[in-house]
Amino acid sequence: MEQRRVGVVIVAGGSGSRMGGSIPKQFALIDGMPILARSINTFAGAFAGAKIVVVLPASQIDFWKNYSQRFAVARHTITEGGKERFHSVKSGIEALSDAVDLIAIHDAVRPFASVEMIRSVAQCAAQSGAAIPVIEAVDSFRVVTDSGSSEIIDRSKLRIVQTPQIFEASVIRAAYDTEYQSSFTDDASVVEQTTPLRVTLCKGERNNIKITTPEDMEIAYAIAQSLKE
Repeated sequence: MEQRRVGVVIVAGGSGSRMGGSIPKQFALIDGMPILARSINTFAGAFAGAKIVVVLPASQIDFWKNYSQRFAVARHTITEGGKERFHSVKSGIEALSDAVDLIAIHDAVRPFASVEMIRSVAQCAAQSGAAIPVIEAVDSFRVVTDSGSSEIIDRSKLRIVQTPQIFEASVIRAAYDTEYQSSFTDDASVVEQTTPLRVTLCKGERNNIKITTPEDMEIAYAIAQSLKE
């Protein structure tokens, strides 16, 4: 990956309403380090010298600038997000220079993505143009029909999608040069609905959880402790 210049967009737009804490979830501490800071530092370790853009709501930018000074956080820039995740990602992409070959887009509240996995997805994206990490589903699933009944789904055909989602810069820039649609659920869906390219699935990680609820924080503490052992 030394030959490919990587730009990173870390989307941190959550209000933390489901977390119930006094500050947004991306600023919550895990073992003395803010969740957002953990994500920033991981990408700084994965791609030396990469420009990292953090996308925050306007109301949180000054707070983060002051708060982050208390911690050892890798160099990054900040840009203002928008109403939907789509608008926030678009803002982050526009904040990156044209001198990048790949663009990685990551949820700030996934602080345990490993450097190895991130680099693996980037290598996959360099070859295919668009790559996302996924893991196999272990639970059973049912779909509710229009009649109100339900039917079992073959879980062997299901994959749980994670981030970072990584793309050739020209691909993701072209994909986001459109208007928002409610069918855009993630960056891969934007690419597949606006370009002919199909995304490639790469191996994700069980530890790469998205921290959304207080129960997730308990799991996050456990993961952080296990990584120190």
